[in-house]
Amino acid sequence: MQMSGSPNSPLAVYLNHLSRGELAYQYSPKVQRAVFYPRLVCPFTGSDELEWRISAGLGTVHATTVVHPAAGEPYNVALIDCDEGFRLMSRVEDIPPDQVRIGLRVRFRVHRPGGDEPPMPVFTPEEEA
Repeated sequence: MQMSGSPNSPLAVYLNHLSRGELAYQYSPKVQRAVFYPRLVCPFTGSDELEWRISAGLGTVHATTVVHPAAGEPYNVALIDCDEGFRLMSRVEDIPPDQVRIGLRVRFRVHRPGGDEPPMPVFTPEEEA
């Protein structure tokens, strides 16, 4: 099921950025804060003055849990605090789900499930310098 909304809807703009490999978010200049999930009006002011920005894609795991489905492999669900000041629910890939830890530095990438499913943001552990 395609959930893109109208071509100019905030969701459509967000998904368009994801399809290009970008993690977009909105920014409210009135309160100088990031806004996420994409919306029509600022949740802090009620204003429709929101700017689109592109995240650098770096963040930190704020919370995590492991889901054990009846069928299939366990997977993690994590809240990621992006460096630009917004939080999103996602998952951390490329490590076992029970090794995802609060405070882990992560990097964004796009997961493309295919079919009618839209792209979605996921994260991988950030390499240590």
